Amino acid sequence: MNIKTILIVLGEPNSTFSEVLLKYFSSKFSKNNKSRIILIGSKKLFFKQMRKLKYNFDIKEINTINEYSINFINIINIDYKFKNAFSKITNNSSDYIKKCFDLSFKILKEKKTQFLINGPVSKKHFLKKKFPGITEYVASKTNSREPVMLIYNKELSVSPLTTHIPIKRVFKNVKKKRIINNIIKINNFYKLTLKKKPHVAVLGLNPHCETISKTSEEKKEIIPAINYLTNKGFKVSGPFSADTFFLEKNIKKFDVVLGMYHDQVLTPAKTLYNFEAINITLGLPFLKITPDHGPNYQMLGKNRSDPSSIFYAFNFVNKI
Repeated sequence: MNIKTILIVLGEPNSTFSEVLLKYFSSKFSKNNKSRIILIGSKKLFFKQMRKLKYNFDIKEINTINEYSINFINIINIDYKFKNAFSKITNNSSDYIKKCFDLSFKILKEKKTQFLINGPVSKKHFLKKKFPGITEYVASKTNSREPVMLIYNKELSVSPLTTHIPIKRVFKNVKKKRIINNIIKINNFYKLTLKKKPHVAVLGLNPHCETISKTSEEKKEIIPAINYLTNKGFKVSGPFSADTFFLEKNIKKFDVVLGMYHDQVLTPAKTLYNFEAINITLGLPFLKITPDHGPNYQMLGKNRSDPSSIFYAFNFVNKI
């Protein structure tokens, strides 16, 4: 059997990501996981956080993937100076996070693995408004153009055409070419990775897909994109009004919903599936997954975070 290697960039050091990882390592699912899981981050900090949260595992520092050992938490160490196991998020962690990502990109470029899971980062402190989100950051660092965010759940996935941008800028980015690009990448991912041709629903931008303006984004950009794709043999339907689309009788007909902006599709998806979903970046030379939660600094060190998304991430990688 071909054993997968999964790199884990620990991300923002002052987040609940170490907690959800430790909850996974403590579970019966971890014992059945045959993949080699390798963390990239501060060994000293992870150890301190583990003790603070009252877990007890043997941690082994390694230098390369080939040094992996079973019965240990394996970590490639990146030095990080800190005072407390958990602190407020500041700019102090930015250089450390960058080094973690840079090392993961180097390993991925060497084709030693094709799976990356990253912990959450602070958009304010790490990305510093240079990128809308981690999707665009990783795409930029790997010379990947036009990445696509897919919030994956086996029952129904959603994808926002625009990601973390202000609402007032959304309509300027609703373009036929972009819709076509996103759906082609979604279709390719489903066919190549999941061995399935997806049926994609496309939502409109305006309420009820209508507007009092002379022209609408639906008529100018969205419908022409749908027509182009259906003529090329893609299974695409719409545009649908977002206010009633997510009724059970509607969503059971589709595999993916493409919305025009972030909260248009993520709000109903999280309402339906809570944290039983993962954020997959399409358009990269490897598979990158981010658990569907942020740093959650309000719950730092409290051992009360929901670990469902990291469980979902490992389960997904092991099954594909």
